[in-house]
Amino acid sequence: MKKILLGFALFLGAFQTQAQESNLQLKGTVVDTVAQYVYLQKFHNKMFTTIDSVKVKDGNFSFKTKVKTPELYGLSVNTASSPLYIFLEKTPITVQLNPKKYYSNSVVEGSASQDLFETYKKTKDVEISKFITEHPNSLVSAYVLYRNWSYRLSPEQITQNIALLDKSLQSTTYVKELKELVTVLDGLAIGKKAPDFTANDPEGKPVRLYQNLKGYTLVDFWASWCSPCRKENPNIVAAYKEFHDKGFNIVAISLDKKKENWIKGIQDDNLTWTHVSDLLFWNSAVAKLYGVRAIPANYLVDSKGIIVAKNLHGEELQSTLKTLLENKI
Repeated sequence: MKKILLGFALFLGAFQTQAQESNLQLKGTVVDTVAQYVYLQKFHNKMFTTIDSVKVKDGNFSFKTKVKTPELYGLSVNTASSPLYIFLEKTPITVQLNPKKYYSNSVVEGSASQDLFETYKKTKDVEISKFITEHPNSLVSAYVLYRNWSYRLSPEQITQNIALLDKSLQSTTYVKELKELVTVLDGLAIGKKAPDFTANDPEGKPVRLYQNLKGYTLVDFWASWCSPCRKENPNIVAAYKEFHDKGFNIVAISLDKKKENWIKGIQDDNLTWTHVSDLLFWNSAVAKLYGVRAIPANYLVDSKGIIVAKNLHGEELQSTLKTLLENKI
């Protein structure tokens, strides 16, 4: 009988750590702003979607929205900018919402997950496996593995870290998407064939990757809003000028949201090669096809579509092209 009760208690404990729908107990004040509304946003795939809003009254706001908790949400006074990242739980939570300096001076009280998240952000030289081992039951562990580490780790390392998470987290969106990512990345190893795709260029004309494979082609992921991408572009331009006539081509996929920004970025950076985009930001179908979780990112493929290198940046891009196209090795 004791074994049965113990088993039930363990089951119940695991069940209670999973996200369940309940009414929020979320209230707070807004400071350093004349905003009239506070927006509650749901996080998915590096993006936030507004699910509710409340009017600010005498500097105060309160949400009683029915949502799944524990889970990551966003609080904002302006849906056009990045919100305060906040882990909401069933417990009463109080927020002092300050939009200045990207909400960095905001204060959240009542959320244990938020406390752990703030500790994580302040910790230098995080060892993700150690962090997960110390907090295997926390949704924060699953989130940071998904959001901050998935693009740094090999498929094998991602799988190893997933195994460190408690069973109660295995059904979360973060873990499900990580497992899907592992499958995608396994198929994108050097020596394997790059996935073909078709997407529209700035004029709206469809471009197929496999119809543009000549010599060696860089499948390059970038966006006009991405500062590291824009810093890398002069290096890619230099490589293109030096090696294009020797057989180097580029098909660039933008994760932009607005066509005018995409085109302006192309023009401003003198990117004179083939460009495509579905203008869906992180929902880009091609980015998902290639397991892209951070940009800039790229794959170098040969004329048959075989991946010969990946994530070549700076001098490494030019030295690799020199070896392939000049030395003919």
